[in-house]
Amino acid sequence: MVVTEEKLNRLREIIGGAPKKIALLCHTNPDGDTIGAALAWRSYLERLGHATCCIAPNRYPYFLEWMTDIGHIGVFKDDADGRMARFIDEADVIFCMDFNQINRLDRVTDTVTANTTAVRVLVDHHLHPPVDGYAVQFSDTHACSTSYIVYQLLVGLGGTDAIDEAMAESLYVGIMTDTGNFSFSNLSSDVFRAAAVLIDKGVNVPYVNSAVYNNFSEGRMRLLGYMLNDKMVTDYEFGVAYVSLTEEEMRRFDFTQGDSEGFVNYPLSIRGIRMSAMFSQTKHSIRVSLRSRGDVDVNVFARRYFEGGGHRNAAGGRSYVSMEETLAHFRAYLREYFGA
Repeated sequence: MVVTEEKLNRLREIIGGAPKKIALLCHTNPDGDTIGAALAWRSYLERLGHATCCIAPNRYPYFLEWMTDIGHIGVFKDDADGRMARFIDEADVIFCMDFNQINRLDRVTDTVTANTTAVRVLVDHHLHPPVDGYAVQFSDTHACSTSYIVYQLLVGLGGTDAIDEAMAESLYVGIMTDTGNFSFSNLSSDVFRAAAVLIDKGVNVPYVNSAVYNNFSEGRMRLLGYMLNDKMVTDYEFGVAYVSLTEEEMRRFDFTQGDSEGFVNYPLSIRGIRMSAMFSQTKHSIRVSLRSRGDVDVNVFARRYFEGGGHRNAAGGRSYVSMEETLAHFRAYLREYFGA
Protein backbone atom coordinates (compact mmCIF):
# COMPACT_ATOMS: atom_id res chain seq x y z
CA MET A 1 0.00 0.00 0.00
CA VAL A 2 1.70 3.19 -1.18
CA VAL A 3 -0.62 5.58 0.67
CA THR A 4 0.53 4.79 4.19
CA GLU A 5 -0.31 6.77 7.32
CA GLU A 6 3.34 7.72 7.68
CA LYS A 7 3.42 9.22 4.18
CA LEU A 8 0.05 10.92 4.69
CA ASN A 9 1.39 12.58 7.84
CA ARG A 10 4.40 13.84 5.89
CA LEU A 11 2.05 15.16 3.23
CA ARG A 12 -0.05 16.90 5.90
CA GLU A 13 3.09 18.65 7.11
CA ILE A 14 3.88 19.82 3.59
CA ILE A 15 0.43 21.16 2.66
CA GLY A 16 -0.62 22.22 6.16
CA GLY A 17 -0.09 25.54 7.87
CA ALA A 18 0.13 28.90 6.13
CA PRO A 19 -0.98 29.29 2.49
CA LYS A 20 1.69 28.33 -0.01
CA LYS A 21 2.36 28.63 -3.73
CA ILE A 22 2.00 25.13 -5.15
CA ALA A 23 2.78 24.14 -8.75
CA LEU A 24 1.24 20.99 -10.19
CA LEU A 25 3.10 19.69 -13.24
CA CYS A 26 1.64 17.48 -15.97
CA HIS A 27 3.82 15.48 -18.34
CA THR A 28 4.60 16.29 -21.97
CA ASN A 29 1.81 15.34 -24.41
CA PRO A 30 -0.65 15.35 -21.51
CA ASP A 31 -3.31 12.65 -21.40
CA GLY A 32 -6.48 12.17 -19.39
CA ASP A 33 -4.66 10.74 -16.39
CA THR A 34 -2.13 13.51 -15.80
CA ILE A 35 -4.83 16.14 -16.44
CA GLY A 36 -7.44 14.45 -14.24
CA ALA A 37 -5.01 13.86 -11.37
CA ALA A 38 -3.70 17.43 -11.45
CA LEU A 39 -7.16 19.02 -11.61
CA ALA A 40 -8.60 16.99 -8.74
CA TRP A 41 -5.56 17.57 -6.52
CA ARG A 42 -5.56 21.30 -7.39
CA SER A 43 -9.14 21.61 -6.21
CA TYR A 44 -8.30 20.06 -2.85
CA LEU A 45 -5.25 22.29 -2.35
CA GLU A 46 -7.24 25.41 -3.23
CA ARG A 47 -9.81 24.41 -0.63
CA LEU A 48 -7.00 24.44 1.95
CA GLY A 49 -6.22 28.03 1.01
CA HIS A 50 -3.16 27.50 -1.20
CA ALA A 51 -2.44 29.32 -4.46
CA THR A 52 -2.01 26.77 -7.23
CA CYS A 53 -1.02 26.62 -10.87
CA CYS A 54 -1.48 23.51 -13.04
CA ILE A 55 1.03 23.47 -15.90
CA ALA A 56 1.40 21.19 -18.94
CA PRO A 57 4.45 21.56 -21.21
CA ASN A 58 2.29 21.50 -24.35
CA ARG A 59 -1.36 21.43 -25.35
CA TYR A 60 -3.72 18.75 -24.05
CA PRO A 61 -5.91 16.80 -26.55
CA TYR A 62 -9.00 18.60 -27.81
CA PHE A 63 -11.27 15.75 -26.66
CA LEU A 64 -10.61 16.83 -23.06
CA GLU A 65 -11.71 20.44 -23.61
CA TRP A 66 -15.20 19.73 -22.26
CA MET A 67 -13.98 18.92 -18.74
CA THR A 68 -15.44 21.16 -16.03
CA ASP A 69 -12.10 22.37 -14.63
CA ILE A 70 -9.97 22.21 -17.80
CA GLY A 71 -9.57 26.00 -17.77
CA HIS A 72 -7.20 25.60 -14.81
CA ILE A 73 -4.60 23.84 -16.99
CA GLY A 74 -1.98 26.28 -18.26
CA VAL A 75 0.08 25.43 -21.35
CA PHE A 76 3.72 26.37 -20.80
CA LYS A 77 4.35 26.54 -24.54
CA ASP A 78 1.92 29.48 -24.66
CA ASP A 79 3.38 31.27 -21.60
CA ALA A 80 4.08 34.49 -23.51
CA ASP A 81 4.04 36.74 -20.43
CA GLY A 82 6.13 34.36 -18.30
CA ARG A 83 3.45 34.01 -15.62
CA MET A 84 3.78 30.24 -15.34
CA ALA A 85 7.57 30.36 -15.35
CA ARG A 86 7.48 32.90 -12.50
CA PHE A 87 5.04 30.76 -10.55
CA ILE A 88 7.32 27.72 -10.81
CA ASP A 89 10.31 29.85 -9.84
CA GLU A 90 8.51 31.12 -6.72
CA ALA A 91 6.73 27.87 -5.81
CA ASP A 92 7.06 26.55 -2.27
CA VAL A 93 5.91 23.06 -3.31
CA ILE A 94 6.03 21.28 -6.67
CA PHE A 95 3.88 18.21 -7.33
CA CYS A 96 4.91 15.93 -10.20
CA MET A 97 1.72 14.32 -11.44
CA ASP A 98 1.96 11.13 -13.51
CA PHE A 99 5.67 11.23 -14.41
CA ASN A 100 8.89 10.67 -12.47
CA GLN A 101 11.63 12.09 -14.70
CA ILE A 102 11.82 15.90 -14.59
CA ASN A 103 14.28 15.90 -17.48
CA ARG A 104 11.45 14.78 -19.79
CA LEU A 105 9.37 17.94 -19.37
CA ASP A 106 10.84 19.58 -22.47
CA ARG A 107 10.89 23.38 -22.05
CA VAL A 108 9.65 23.17 -18.43
CA THR A 109 12.64 21.13 -17.22
CA ASP A 110 15.12 24.00 -16.85
CA THR A 111 12.57 26.18 -15.04
CA VAL A 112 11.78 23.45 -12.52
CA THR A 113 15.43 22.56 -12.01
CA ALA A 114 16.29 26.21 -11.30
CA ASN A 115 14.00 26.23 -8.24
CA THR A 116 16.24 24.47 -5.73
CA THR A 117 14.24 25.41 -2.62
CA ALA A 118 10.79 24.03 -3.42
CA VAL A 119 9.63 20.85 -1.71
CA ARG A 120 8.97 18.23 -4.37
CA VAL A 121 6.32 15.53 -4.11
CA LEU A 122 5.90 12.66 -6.53
CA VAL A 123 2.48 11.21 -7.36
CA ASP A 124 2.95 8.63 -10.09
CA HIS A 125 2.56 5.01 -11.20
CA HIS A 126 5.35 4.60 -13.77
CA LEU A 127 8.25 2.21 -13.37
CA HIS A 128 11.71 3.09 -12.05
CA PRO A 129 10.99 6.14 -9.87
CA PRO A 130 14.08 8.05 -8.68
CA VAL A 131 15.34 7.07 -5.26
CA ASP A 132 15.81 10.67 -4.08
CA GLY A 133 14.92 14.25 -4.96
CA TYR A 134 11.42 14.10 -3.45
CA ALA A 135 10.32 14.88 0.09
CA VAL A 136 7.75 12.11 -0.21
CA GLN A 137 6.82 9.72 -3.01
CA PHE A 138 3.40 8.27 -3.67
CA SER A 139 4.73 5.98 -6.37
CA ASP A 140 2.79 2.79 -7.03
CA THR A 141 3.84 0.95 -10.19
CA HIS A 142 0.94 -1.47 -9.75
CA ALA A 143 -1.71 1.29 -9.67
CA CYS A 144 -3.95 1.48 -12.71
CA SER A 145 -3.49 5.25 -12.91
CA THR A 146 -2.16 8.27 -11.07
CA SER A 147 -5.74 9.52 -10.73
CA TYR A 148 -6.50 6.44 -8.66
CA ILE A 149 -3.56 7.28 -6.37
CA VAL A 150 -4.95 10.82 -5.98
CA TYR A 151 -8.32 9.27 -5.11
CA GLN A 152 -6.59 7.28 -2.36
CA LEU A 153 -4.84 10.42 -1.10
CA LEU A 154 -8.10 12.34 -0.91
CA VAL A 155 -9.88 9.54 0.91
CA GLY A 156 -6.93 9.14 3.27
CA LEU A 157 -6.89 12.85 4.10
CA GLY A 158 -10.58 13.64 4.27
CA GLY A 159 -12.67 10.60 3.39
CA THR A 160 -14.97 10.50 0.39
CA ASP A 161 -16.52 13.79 1.59
CA ALA A 162 -13.32 15.47 0.35
CA ILE A 163 -14.39 14.74 -3.25
CA ASP A 164 -16.91 17.01 -4.96
CA GLU A 165 -18.59 16.46 -8.33
CA ALA A 166 -15.98 18.27 -10.46
CA MET A 167 -13.14 16.41 -8.73
CA ALA A 168 -14.99 13.12 -9.25
CA GLU A 169 -15.30 13.89 -12.95
CA SER A 170 -11.57 14.62 -13.24
CA LEU A 171 -10.60 11.45 -11.39
CA TYR A 172 -13.01 9.31 -13.39
CA VAL A 173 -11.60 10.63 -16.68
CA GLY A 174 -8.08 9.85 -15.49
CA ILE A 175 -8.91 6.31 -14.39
CA MET A 176 -11.07 5.57 -17.42
CA THR A 177 -8.58 6.75 -20.04
CA ASP A 178 -5.53 5.14 -18.45
CA THR A 179 -7.27 1.77 -18.19
CA GLY A 180 -8.63 1.79 -21.75
CA ASN A 181 -12.17 2.26 -20.44
CA PHE A 182 -11.58 -0.33 -17.71
CA SER A 183 -10.13 -3.01 -19.98
CA PHE A 184 -6.36 -3.03 -19.27
CA SER A 185 -4.37 -4.79 -16.57
CA ASN A 186 -3.82 -3.55 -13.01
CA LEU A 187 -7.56 -3.41 -12.42
CA SER A 188 -8.84 -4.57 -9.05
CA SER A 189 -12.10 -4.66 -7.19
CA ASP A 190 -10.90 -1.59 -5.24
CA VAL A 191 -10.62 0.37 -8.49
CA PHE A 192 -14.23 -0.45 -9.36
CA ARG A 193 -15.32 0.49 -5.83
CA ALA A 194 -13.56 3.83 -6.32
CA ALA A 195 -15.36 4.29 -9.64
CA ALA A 196 -18.66 3.59 -7.87
CA VAL A 197 -17.93 6.32 -5.34
CA LEU A 198 -17.14 8.77 -8.16
CA ILE A 199 -20.38 7.88 -9.92
CA ASP A 200 -22.27 8.45 -6.67
CA LYS A 201 -20.66 11.91 -6.57
CA GLY A 202 -22.41 12.76 -9.82
CA VAL A 203 -20.26 11.48 -12.70
CA ASN A 204 -22.45 10.94 -15.76
CA VAL A 205 -20.78 7.85 -17.21
CA PRO A 206 -22.48 7.82 -20.66
CA TYR A 207 -21.74 11.51 -21.13
CA VAL A 208 -18.09 11.25 -20.05
CA ASN A 209 -17.53 8.16 -22.18
CA SER A 210 -19.05 9.80 -25.25
CA ALA A 211 -17.22 13.09 -24.69
CA VAL A 212 -13.86 11.31 -24.64
CA TYR A 213 -14.33 8.51 -27.17
CA ASN A 214 -16.94 9.93 -29.57
CA ASN A 215 -15.59 13.43 -29.95
CA PHE A 216 -12.92 13.12 -32.63
CA SER A 217 -12.43 15.08 -35.84
CA GLU A 218 -13.23 13.82 -39.32
CA GLY A 219 -9.54 14.18 -40.12
CA ARG A 220 -8.65 11.73 -37.37
CA MET A 221 -11.00 9.10 -38.77
CA ARG A 222 -9.59 9.45 -42.28
CA LEU A 223 -6.02 9.40 -40.94
CA LEU A 224 -6.80 6.20 -39.02
CA GLY A 225 -8.14 4.54 -42.14
CA TYR A 226 -5.11 5.59 -44.15
CA MET A 227 -2.73 4.40 -41.46
CA LEU A 228 -4.29 0.95 -41.13
CA ASN A 229 -4.75 0.38 -44.87
CA ASP A 230 -1.57 1.90 -46.27
CA LYS A 231 0.99 2.05 -43.46
CA MET A 232 0.53 -0.97 -41.19
CA VAL A 233 3.23 -3.63 -41.41
CA THR A 234 2.82 -7.06 -39.79
CA ASP A 235 5.62 -9.42 -38.81
CA TYR A 236 4.13 -12.71 -37.64
CA GLU A 237 7.54 -14.20 -36.99
CA PHE A 238 7.74 -12.07 -33.86
CA GLY A 239 4.03 -11.29 -33.47
CA VAL A 240 4.60 -7.58 -34.10
CA ALA A 241 2.73 -4.94 -36.08
CA TYR A 242 3.93 -1.40 -36.58
CA VAL A 243 2.82 1.81 -38.27
CA SER A 244 4.53 5.08 -39.10
CA LEU A 245 3.31 8.58 -39.89
CA THR A 246 5.41 11.44 -41.26
CA GLU A 247 4.69 15.10 -40.66
CA GLU A 248 3.58 15.46 -44.28
CA GLU A 249 1.11 12.58 -43.93
CA MET A 250 -0.37 14.02 -40.75
CA ARG A 251 -0.69 17.50 -42.27
CA ARG A 252 -2.56 15.95 -45.21
CA PHE A 253 -5.33 14.99 -42.78
CA ASP A 254 -5.33 18.31 -40.83
CA PHE A 255 -3.71 16.68 -37.81
CA THR A 256 -4.14 18.35 -34.42
CA GLN A 257 -2.86 17.36 -30.99
CA GLY A 258 -4.74 14.24 -29.84
CA ASP A 259 -5.76 12.95 -33.27
CA SER A 260 -3.48 9.91 -33.02
CA GLU A 261 -4.56 9.02 -29.47
CA GLY A 262 -5.09 5.26 -29.26
CA PHE A 263 -3.87 4.51 -32.79
CA VAL A 264 -1.09 2.26 -31.48
CA ASN A 265 -3.66 -0.05 -29.86
CA TYR A 266 -5.49 -1.04 -33.04
CA PRO A 267 -2.95 -3.60 -34.38
CA LEU A 268 -3.11 -5.47 -31.05
CA SER A 269 -6.63 -6.61 -31.95
CA ILE A 270 -5.16 -8.78 -34.74
CA ARG A 271 -4.91 -12.47 -33.89
CA GLY A 272 -1.27 -13.44 -33.44
CA ILE A 273 -0.04 -9.90 -32.75
CA ARG A 274 1.36 -9.41 -29.25
CA MET A 275 3.28 -6.15 -29.70
CA SER A 276 2.36 -2.97 -31.54
CA ALA A 277 4.53 0.05 -32.33
CA MET A 278 3.76 3.47 -33.76
CA PHE A 279 6.32 5.94 -35.07
CA SER A 280 5.18 9.57 -35.37
CA GLN A 281 7.42 12.22 -36.85
CA THR A 282 7.74 15.53 -35.00
CA LYS A 283 9.85 18.58 -35.72
CA HIS A 284 12.93 17.35 -33.87
CA SER A 285 12.51 13.59 -33.44
CA ILE A 286 10.45 10.45 -34.01
CA ARG A 287 8.01 9.72 -31.21
CA VAL A 288 7.86 5.98 -30.47
CA SER A 289 4.75 4.46 -28.85
CA LEU A 290 4.73 0.80 -27.83
CA ARG A 291 1.93 -1.46 -26.61
CA SER A 292 1.83 -5.17 -25.87
CA ARG A 293 -0.17 -7.94 -24.30
CA GLY A 294 0.83 -10.94 -22.26
CA ASP A 295 4.44 -11.28 -21.23
CA VAL A 296 5.99 -8.95 -23.83
CA ASP A 297 7.65 -6.18 -21.77
CA VAL A 298 7.70 -3.04 -23.90
CA ASN A 299 9.09 -1.03 -20.98
CA VAL A 300 12.33 -2.99 -21.30
CA PHE A 301 12.25 -2.59 -25.08
CA ALA A 302 11.74 1.18 -24.87
CA ARG A 303 14.47 1.66 -22.28
CA ARG A 304 16.95 -0.50 -24.15
CA TYR A 305 16.49 0.91 -27.64
CA PHE A 306 14.67 4.26 -27.55
CA GLU A 307 15.80 6.12 -24.40
CA GLY A 308 12.32 5.72 -22.98
CA GLY A 309 10.24 3.62 -20.63
CA GLY A 310 6.80 3.34 -19.08
CA HIS A 311 4.86 0.25 -18.11
CA ARG A 312 5.17 -3.43 -18.94
CA ASN A 313 2.45 -3.28 -21.59
CA ALA A 314 2.58 0.42 -22.50
CA ALA A 315 5.74 2.45 -23.03
CA GLY A 316 7.35 5.00 -25.29
CA GLY A 317 10.55 6.68 -26.32
CA ARG A 318 12.27 8.78 -28.98
CA SER A 319 14.45 8.31 -32.03
CA TYR A 320 16.65 11.10 -33.35
CA VAL A 321 17.39 9.79 -36.83
CA SER A 322 15.21 9.77 -39.94
CA MET A 323 12.01 7.75 -40.18
CA GLU A 324 13.63 5.37 -42.66
CA GLU A 325 16.59 4.77 -40.35
CA THR A 326 14.34 4.45 -37.31
CA LEU A 327 12.25 1.72 -38.94
CA ALA A 328 15.36 -0.11 -40.12
CA HIS A 329 16.77 0.01 -36.58
CA PHE A 330 13.44 -1.17 -35.17
CA ARG A 331 13.40 -4.23 -37.39
CA ALA A 332 16.94 -5.07 -36.27
CA TYR A 333 15.98 -4.53 -32.63
CA LEU A 334 13.08 -6.96 -33.01
CA ARG A 335 15.38 -9.69 -34.21
CA GLU A 336 17.83 -9.04 -31.40
CA TYR A 337 15.20 -8.69 -28.65
CA PHE A 338 12.96 -11.64 -29.55
CA GLY A 339 15.87 -13.74 -30.70
CA ALA A 340 17.39 -13.38 -27.26
